[in-house]
Amino acid sequence: MAQNADTTTNVTLFTSESVCAGHPDKICDAISDAIVDAALAQDPHSRTGIETVAGANQINLYGEINTTADIDYEKIARQTVKRLGYTNPDWGFSQESSFTNDVHQQSPEIALGVNRSDDIGAGDQGMMFGYACDDTPELMPLPITLAHALTRRIDQVREDGTLQWLRPDGKAQVTVRYENGKPVAIEKLVAAVAHHEDTTAEEVRGQIIAQVFTPILEQYGLALPADDDIVINGTGLWHIPGPESDAGLTGRKIVVDTYGGYARVGGGAFSGKDPSKVDRSGAYAARYIAKNIVAAGLATKCEVGLAYVIGQPKPLMQTIETFGTATVSEAELHAFKDRLIDTSVKGIIAKLDLARPIYSATSAYGHFGDKDLPWERVEA
Repeated sequence: MAQNADTTTNVTLFTSESVCAGHPDKICDAISDAIVDAALAQDPHSRTGIETVAGANQINLYGEINTTADIDYEKIARQTVKRLGYTNPDWGFSQESSFTNDVHQQSPEIALGVNRSDDIGAGDQGMMFGYACDDTPELMPLPITLAHALTRRIDQVREDGTLQWLRPDGKAQVTVRYENGKPVAIEKLVAAVAHHEDTTAEEVRGQIIAQVFTPILEQYGLALPADDDIVINGTGLWHIPGPESDAGLTGRKIVVDTYGGYARVGGGAFSGKDPSKVDRSGAYAARYIAKNIVAAGLATKCEVGLAYVIGQPKPLMQTIETFGTATVSEAELHAFKDRLIDTSVKGIIAKLDLARPIYSATSAYGHFGDKDLPWERVEA
């Protein structure tokens, strides 16, 4: 007698979060990356490591720089804070907050290794990972893709006046149900949004579901979860946004910036760093390789690992993991990688054209998945 086929379904859940552009940490990322862009716009050889701290009524800059550019740090910081919607001093943080600048010249010992006469050495040691999968059109994991789309939408409906009672700052969190490794449904939706005092919790909930959750899920062909599985402003209300409630720091949202915890991340953050810093450029190159492997049909999941040592131009480690989904041999995957990009620091910067002011666009909603970024390009 024939045996029945095994129809067991393996069910798992995975959750990722994103934050709005006005989140305290993202304010700091935005200021740091605006300074990087200002430096690169005047001097493509600029070396930057800019750290911003935002607290109650304070904006503070730290870090290092080596550039011929003439930068008005205070103007950039205040313009960025204003652009992000912090125009009301009553919130305890605004473009009028106090400002200090403690950025100093780059260490000559670091400069010696990075600015080699014959090449570009890595600006630091470290390991980086890039990931891609075929779960979404962006070739990104679904939970973080949806979380970013939701926070972008929250900011959009605030900025365009659709929801005039919204204030800057916010978060979104998405739990996805997977069956046999594939995303099939949304289990939980969570949002936290700052709002005007006169807006009731009921109105906040209803409008966020109608104006944010519903249109984004429809774009991906997904349905809302049950009403009990939707949480909006878990404490009941939120009136004071930004650094008055919680201080911000450049680089603190590295999991949000990458794959939402679905794939490994490296040891360093991105924002505030010029492309000689492999924390940034190496991670971009790893994503570029992984995405092109999946886009070419060589695997349905791919993680690329790179590792560098300060002052040396080429990676010490290059790995490709496809989790059993590869359609070609490992040797063919590495050959594909080598044809695609030279993973030396100089090769990455040249191939992806990174020595230019493109980094402000990465300071919110993640560094991966936006087709307009050069490391997201799919080669024919």
